[in-house]
Amino acid sequence: MDTMRDRFAPVVSRLLDEDPRVAVVLAEIGADGFAEAGRRHPDRVINVGIREQLLIGAGAGLALTGLRPVLHTFASFLVERPFEQIKLDLGHQDAGAVLVSAAASFDWPAGGLTHMAPGDVALLDTLEGWTVHVPGHPDEAETLLRHAVAAGDDKVYVRLSTQANAHATEVDGTHWHTVREGRRGVVVAVGPMLDAVLEAVRERDVTVLYATTVRPVDTAALRAATGTAGTDVVLVEPYLAGTSTAAAARALADVPHRLLGLGVGRGELRRYGTVQEHVSAHGLDARSLRERIDAFLAAGAGA
Repeated sequence: MDTMRDRFAPVVSRLLDEDPRVAVVLAEIGADGFAEAGRRHPDRVINVGIREQLLIGAGAGLALTGLRPVLHTFASFLVERPFEQIKLDLGHQDAGAVLVSAAASFDWPAGGLTHMAPGDVALLDTLEGWTVHVPGHPDEAETLLRHAVAAGDDKVYVRLSTQANAHATEVDGTHWHTVREGRRGVVVAVGPMLDAVLEAVRERDVTVLYATTVRPVDTAALRAATGTAGTDVVLVEPYLAGTSTAAAARALADVPHRLLGLGVGRGELRRYGTVQEHVSAHGLDARSLRERIDAFLAAGAGA
């Protein structure tokens, strides 16, 4: 199976052909994938070199001229390093863009901490008006990329990962999907966490919601699930643990509930290892998730 990032350049290259508003801004990373598109559209495929602040600033400038810019590099260089430009050039000027990241939380362990960004979604949460897509399969990534580019002049973040579920789910860029229904709690699996969550709760009487658009939260889906499955809610996210607990709590503000946020821990892992070793070290493999979810639900049942 190809990766989400494998889909990025072909999909956006087709969008460049289809829509004269679309422009692509790169910071060296991924430039080879747009060589042919750049020859067809030299005025709308721009490589600023390894200058991530300029990446955001140039994209904002294009947006202010009426174009729909797509900006791409590793997550740590796309969200963390140029955060001031995201806040001011895009946010303060109310300029829309599509930010598409690669490497996600720890997809390239050999790159070390400089290439890891588990706090990217939490950082964007400090700003107003961002839509955040977290696909869990290359097919979903393609759908959500197209949805993001077509989203008028909105500010959208698409978080691509090498981690993926075995099968795609039909996604629409808005709603959460009910994968299975139960009566003893709700587990929300975000993007590439779905397969591990389903294995973790196998034979457990819980509802599983699948979320690929995490901002804004699908309040209606979450409230409906807690209305039938009980108000113990577990969020399993492929980035910083607890990132979405405040958003979920707001969605359930008038509903007494218990909430557990599982994700990447704050402690730095100082060995490169493999992606799967990082997954296990952060307790996001199926066995660890089963233990943590079971303990949380059991505590609620005994309360």
